[in-house]
Formats: sequence, structure tokens, C-alpha cells
Amino acid sequence: MEALWAVAIVAVLAIFILPSAIKVVTQYERGVVLRLGRFIGIKEPGLRLIIPFIDRMYKVDTRVVTMDVPEQEIITRDNVTVTVNAVVYMRVINPEDAVLEVADYLRATSLIAQTTLRSVLGQSELDELLSERDKINSILQQIVDEQTDPWGVKVSAVEIKDVTLPDTMQRAMAAQAEAEREKRAKIVHAEGELQASEKLAQAAAVISTQPAALQLRYLGTLTDIATERTSMVIFPLPMDMISAFTKRALGEGGQVSGGTST
Repeated sequence: MEALWAVAIVAVLAIFILPSAIKVVTQYERGVVLRLGRFIGIKEPGLRLIIPFIDRMYKVDTRVVTMDVPEQEIITRDNVTVTVNAVVYMRVINPEDAVLEVADYLRATSLIAQTTLRSVLGQSELDELLSERDKINSILQQIVDEQTDPWGVKVSAVEIKDVTLPDTMQRAMAAQAEAEREKRAKIVHAEGELQASEKLAQAAAVISTQPAALQLRYLGTLTDIATERTSMVIFPLPMDMISAFTKRALGEGGQVSGGTST
């Protein structure tokens, strides 16, 4: 009878004690063990035993964690109010510090990222925020990583996701972009006119030295006009083309009048 009671007691103890004594640490975790409140070591992945009711194990995930930074309303250095959110890529590289140095490393990292985001963007102008985002991301990553290093947390990247501007600012930027496009179009048109005038001046210089070239140009223009469906074409003729006919007519007139007087 006493043997049965002993077996029953051992069975009950095994049922209630063994689950608290046997711990499974997965490949991406590390177990931080405290014995009577004192740190004694890190448990690697696998099946691990601890002393029930004396040891306590905290499992820490060592994988990369993607953390969304909530939207922050920020006033830039040039007094423009924008709404910005970001994402933080982080992982625990020292499980001991992540457990012993901070109560909740995830929440602490999120708050540090929020305050750093407001601080850095508040010192930047709107144009810098829109055009130099890579530079700002690098600054944010460096500052947040320095702040979380004592907690055993490595921040590998901080990326600004969205920048939301007020409606009035969006309209002003759209008008500015339209004016810039018109400016570029006028500059391109003016440059084209300049190049065309230079080429025309060179062509005029060549034609002025070769009168026959001018006549060929006129004939070529007549050929081009002939292909168009027009009802009437008024085309001026150069004087040197009709001068030969004029001289001939005058010469014939002089011979007739001379014969009559004789």
C-alpha cells in the first residue's frame, strides 16, 4: 500500500513538475535563465532542463523584426506641417541585455524611433525631406541604433514610408512644377530658334555667293507647293529670273522704232 502511495506521489510530481522543468528553445530563440532572480546563463536551441520553482527562463526572439512607427505630425524647419510614418528593421543580438537592461525592448525601440523621427525631420526642410530621403534614413538609423545598443538591440535600417502634405501645399507644389515645365519648354524653344537662325544665316551666306542656288531653291519650293491642294498660289519671282526677258523685249522695241524713223 505504501508503495502505491509512493508511486502516486511520484506520478503527481512528474505531471506537475516536469513541464516546468523541461523547456524547448527553438532555433531562432535564446533562453535567458535567472536562478532566484540572478542571471546564470543563456540557453541555446534544443531541449533544456531548469530547476522548477527556482529557475526562470525568458525566451528572446533573435530574428529580424519589422516595426511600424506610427504616423507623426511634424513641423519642418521651413514651417511646413507634414505627416510622416516609418518602418524600423531590428533584431536582438544580445539576449541578456534585452532582458536585464530594459523592461520591454520592443516598446522602448518604438518610442525611441518616434522621438528621433520628430527630432531629425524637425531640423530638415521640406525639400530635403522629399529629395534627400536616403540621407535622412541613414541619420535616423544611426541615432536609433546608438540609443538601442545598450539594450542588445541592433537597428539595421530605418525607412521613411510616406510623407503626407497638406492640400494647400500640394496645390502650391503642383503649380510650381507646372511653371518649371513651362520654363523648360520656353528655354528649349528659344534654343531651337537660335540654332535655326544660325543655320539660316549660314544658308543665306552660301546662297548669296551662288545666284543659281537661289533659283534652285525657288524651283524646289514651287515643287513642294504643287503637291498641296490649294486653289490659288501667289509666288513672287526674283528679278534676276525675268531680267533676261525684260532686256530682250526692250531690245526688240528699240529695233522697231528705229526702222520707222528711217
